[in-house]
Order: sequence, then structure tokens, then C-alpha cells
Amino acid sequence: CSPASFITKSTSWPTFSTTSSILAGCTLPSDINLIKESLAISRLTGLKPERITASGVSSIMRLISDGRIHPARIEDVVEKVGQEVDLVIKEAGEQAAFDLGVHGINHELIKYLGRLKFRTSYAQNVLQHSVEVGFLSGIMASELGLNSKLARRMGLLHDIGKAIDHEVEGPHAIIGSNLAKKFGENSKVVHAIAAHHEDVPPNSVYALLVQASDSLSGARPGARKELLENYIKRLEDLENIANSFKGVANTYAIQAGRELRVIVESNIISDEESVLLSRDIVRKIEESLTFPGQIKVTVIRETRSVEYANK
Repeated sequence: CSPASFITKSTSWPTFSTTSSILAGCTLPSDINLIKESLAISRLTGLKPERITASGVSSIMRLISDGRIHPARIEDVVEKVGQEVDLVIKEAGEQAAFDLGVHGINHELIKYLGRLKFRTSYAQNVLQHSVEVGFLSGIMASELGLNSKLARRMGLLHDIGKAIDHEVEGPHAIIGSNLAKKFGENSKVVHAIAAHHEDVPPNSVYALLVQASDSLSGARPGARKELLENYIKRLEDLENIANSFKGVANTYAIQAGRELRVIVESNIISDEESVLLSRDIVRKIEESLTFPGQIKVTVIRETRSVEYANK
């Protein structure tokens, strides 16, 4: 009878006990060591012609006991994987800079940039967002006759502080500006990073371009994930604010909540009052809601005069 004739009946953790039955017609094998080796167990008990009970240490415990898993090995694997991740981070930073045509960034700053590959903001990958902001800043700078390379550099590095905002206290814009200054970026780049959330007042056109590009990339529909319920509620809240004012007939939140169109009753609201109403709605939105970028409020007042010509 071969060792394959033995059928496992039960196991337990961390050691196991196996009861095996010899198939009909088999006799007890004389080579006990062959049975142990075939079943990967260390002990046989109950050696009877009709039944053998085998027990031994679990497979994981065997790996630990024979030295294949031990502290030194764990340290080696962790170090190896850490080196692989560092390489991925470095390559990600270099690729982002290459895609934008940005050169001369300190190699340590490139590593911080690459870290953003593993950082998200509302499910939007921060490195991809930074590349988008770089492209948008460069395009707008080119249209305005400014230095597009400088604008792309600012856009690419604007969120660099998010690479270490879990290690350093403070707003990520200020953290990023300090990091950029430490690694030799010029004062214009440092300022644009610090000012992109207005933690410091922007004092250049470039800083304003980075702000605009940041809003375009982060606030565009689909860039950042949100629950459908939250999205619908945000639109309803926006419409309800306008509906709370006297003389409002209908409201429509359009462009994913980036614009609110308000239709008023012409017999209740005059043209002059329409201007005041739009300002009041804007003020209440700013006080009541939290939102990125800006929301455009358009008040529409229509007067119709209908006459019929008869003969």
C-alpha cells in the first residue's frame, strides 16, 4: 500500500492531527519513515492494521522552525521592498518632470514629488493632479505671453507639501514652499506654492495662474469622487438657498453645481432688485455652504408683452 492510500480526516491549528485510513485491501506499510515524509508529519501513533493517526507541526510553524522565516530574513525582505518602492517613487517623480519639460529640480525634491503617486485627495491622485496643474498653468501663461516653463514648474510643485504633511504640522502650501526653498527653487516658485490656497496673498500673475489651474483640475466634474447622495444634496441645498428668497419662481443648479440660475417673477422683482437679489443669494451661499472654486449666480427676469391685431 502506498502513502497515497491515506485520506486526511481532520486538522487543527497551530498543530494538526490527521487520522488516515488504509484503503481496503492494503496492509500497514513497514516503512514508517516513508509515511512520515509523504504526509509531512513528525509523529505516528495508533499503529494498527486498519488505522494510523499522524500528527505534526503546521506548515507555517515548520517554515519558522527550519529557519526560513526569522527576524533577519524579515529585515532583509523589508529592506528589499523598501528599495523597490524608493525606485518607483524616484521614477514617478522623474517621469512627471519629463512630461512637463521641467528640468533642474533637485534630486531630493524629485523624490518628494514621486511620493505624490501614492497620495490621493478625494480619490484624485495628487501626482496626476500636479501634472494637470502644470500643463494648465503653462497653457495660460503662454496665452498671456508669460514664461510657460516657469508656470509649468510652479504648477508641478504646487502640492509638494502634501508629500510630508503627515510629518510636519501646518498648511501643506506653507510646508511645500519651505521644502522648495530648502532645495533651491527660486523665490517666484516658492511664493506661488505658498499662495495657491491664499495662505499668503498672491503677488504675481503666476501665483494667480496656479490658483486658477488648481481649481480647474480639482473642481472639474469627475475629478474627485463623491457619493451620489452627497452630490444631489449639494445641488438641492444650492437651489433651496435661492428658493428661500421672495419673488423666486424657479432655480436650476447646472454645470455640476458650478452655476445657479434663478428665474424671478417679473411682477414682484424689478430690474434693480434683481441685482440686489443676486448679491444676497451669493452672500448666503458663502455663509451656508462649503465648496471649491466659485459658483456663478445668474438672476433672470423676463417681461413679456402680448397683444393681438384684429380686423
